[in-house]
Amino acid sequence: MPHDVSPLYEIYDTRFRNLVVPSAGLEELYSECRWAEGPVWFADTGCLIWSDIPNERMLRWVPGGGVSIFRAPSNFTNGNTRDRQGRLVSCEHGGRRVTRTEIDGSITVLADSYKGKRLNSPNDVVVRSDGTIWFTDPTYGILSNYEGYKAEPEQTTRNVYRLDPSTGALEVVVDDFGQPNGLAFSPDETRLYVADSAASHDLIAPRHIRVFDVVDGKALINGRVFCEIDAGIPDGFRVDVEGNIWTSASDGVHCFAPEGTLIGKIKIPQTVANLTFGGPRRNQLFITATRSVYRVYTTATGMQMP
Repeated sequence: MPHDVSPLYEIYDTRFRNLVVPSAGLEELYSECRWAEGPVWFADTGCLIWSDIPNERMLRWVPGGGVSIFRAPSNFTNGNTRDRQGRLVSCEHGGRRVTRTEIDGSITVLADSYKGKRLNSPNDVVVRSDGTIWFTDPTYGILSNYEGYKAEPEQTTRNVYRLDPSTGALEVVVDDFGQPNGLAFSPDETRLYVADSAASHDLIAPRHIRVFDVVDGKALINGRVFCEIDAGIPDGFRVDVEGNIWTSASDGVHCFAPEGTLIGKIKIPQTVANLTFGGPRRNQLFITATRSVYRVYTTATGMQMP
């Protein structure tokens, strides 16, 4: 049974007690989205950027400065991250592509097809320390006109890809997912975690996060289930410096220890889509949840991003 130290937390393991601040409240930073997604923290400029997919815009929050439009229209951008040069890398449902925003604001298309056929709708993305870009490609953005443009998939499978931006080489690293979604590397990059959220449209489909061993920074082997989500589905997630997984779910943020044990939950009043660590000490957890963006302070430290 969980032990609640406040209405905000469910603690299943003492390890989670040491990661949260019982007196820290949940702050709602913004509440006018249709489906908030893809949060990314810019440490150098001290701001949070995220996607509001159905409204086809990206928003920016600055501490003390409020919320403003970062980009509109956004081509139904979903997941975002930064590369090792600090450039924004985004997954666009509308363009069915992965793009990079250059320092001057121009947009470079990194990938939009595989073996001559259009990608489905790139969803989430992560950049490894060697500069390679890994992203998921489910069909959510082409299922309807709500978060993209309705279309038939051209790829026969829903893949996880590895892109080498220096050569443009795009490779499938996993092809057996129902709907691959969020993804993140372990702190030492020897493992890659990938969510399967196929239960969003099929109740008997997977609702778990899988983990793979990374070989030579290029291939994935030994795929196995890391954890099951007991409320809703896993969408986006992040890893802290200790290797704990903080993942989205329908009732909040679930935290799993490195061996896959559910150690606690942060209860959120709306379905969570994604999250990221940010702030000067990377101990603020920013949570995109349906209409809103929330913040809660933790004692965990998120992985370093440019």
